[in-house]
Amino acid sequence: MEARIIKDRQQWNDFVQSSVCCTVTQTYEWAEFGSYLGAEETLRIGVVNEADQLCAAILLIVSRAPVLKQLYFYAPRGPVIDDPTSPALTVLLNYVKVEARRRHAFMLKIEPSVLADNHLWLSELKRRGFQINPHHVHIRNEWVLDIRPDEKSLLAGMKEKWRYNIRLAGRKGVTVRQGSTQADIDAFYRLYETTSERDRFFINDRSLYADILRILGEQERAALFLAEYEGQAISGIIMLRAGPWAYYMYGASSNEHREKMPNHLLQWNGIQWAKAHGCQYYNFRGIPEILAEGQEMWGVYLFKRGFGGYPMLSLDTHDLAYRPFVYQAYRLLLELKSKRDARRELYQPAQPPVQQSQSTNKERPASQSSQTPLEPASK
Repeated sequence: MEARIIKDRQQWNDFVQSSVCCTVTQTYEWAEFGSYLGAEETLRIGVVNEADQLCAAILLIVSRAPVLKQLYFYAPRGPVIDDPTSPALTVLLNYVKVEARRRHAFMLKIEPSVLADNHLWLSELKRRGFQINPHHVHIRNEWVLDIRPDEKSLLAGMKEKWRYNIRLAGRKGVTVRQGSTQADIDAFYRLYETTSERDRFFINDRSLYADILRILGEQERAALFLAEYEGQAISGIIMLRAGPWAYYMYGASSNEHREKMPNHLLQWNGIQWAKAHGCQYYNFRGIPEILAEGQEMWGVYLFKRGFGGYPMLSLDTHDLAYRPFVYQAYRLLLELKSKRDARRELYQPAQPPVQQSQSTNKERPASQSSQTPLEPASK
C-alpha cells in the first residue's frame, strides 16, 4: 500500500461515494470551497493498493487556529475508510503526520461519518493516540429520513399536519421551481441575509453558494429550489447529494407569507429531487444533541421530525496532537471561550421560540463557533 496526493477526481469521488463513510464534505469538490471557509490550503490524501485502487482517503482543510495563529489539519466528516482496523488507516495517518511536520501543524482534527456507538472505531482511534474533544465543528446529531419507500408511503409517514401544510401551500398559491440563474442565486441570498438577521447566525459571502451550485450543479449534485408567491421568492433551499445521501444544506425564508407554509412544500420538493436522483437517505442535518424541550434548535427539530425519520448521532470529535504543548494551549483556549460564551448567553435577553414553519438549516453563529468555521455547521 502507498499513500499519496490524489489528483484523479473520478477515482476519488467513486471511492468516497461507494464507502459506508460517504459524506458530501469529503468529495473531491469540497476542497475547491476551502478558501471561502478559512482554509490556507487543502489536501486530498489517499491510500492505494497494489492494483492502484483507493482503499482510504482523507480531505484535509489546513487552517490557522485563532489566537494561537498555529496551523492545524481538519477533516470535515473524514477520514473515509470502511474498516478502521485496516493497515490502510495506518499508512494514511503516517502520511498525514509527515505533511503536518512539513507545515508545523500542531494537530489533526477528525469527525468521521460514523455512528456514535461504533465501539470498533472508538477503540481504534484511542489506540492510535486520538483523544475526544467535546468542542465539535460539525453538529453531531442529525435528522435522517429513509426515502426508499414510494411517495405515498413517505407522505403517510409524516405527521398529519405536515401533509396538510404541503397541500395548503399549493392551495394558497405557493409554487416551487428549481433555480438556475444568477438572479435566482441573488434572490436566495437576499432571503438568506434576512434569515441570518432574524435568527442571528453567520453566513458566508454569496460567491460561496454560487460556486457550490455551479461546480456541483454541473454534475446534478446540487440544486436550488425557490418557493414563490405572486412571482416573489419567499423561501429557498439548497440541496446537495453524494452517493446514497441527499443533504438539506442551506435554507432561507422571508419575514412575509410564512403562514402559507412554503418551507413544508420546499422540503417535499427536495425529497422528490433526491428520490429522482437515486438517493436513499435525506439528511435534514442538525438537531439538538439532547432531544429535550428548551434545548437550542428545539423548534428546528420539531419541524424536521414532522416529516418522519430518526436521529443519527455521529462519533465525537477526535484530535491527534502532533505538538502537545501547543495542543494543550489550544484546549485551554477552547475551554475559556466556552465559559465566556456561556456567560454571554446567560445574560442575553430571551428570544421568542422558533415557529415550526420558520425552521431552516443554519450555519453556525459566529459567536458560538469554537473554531474557525471550516464548514457550514447546520441547524
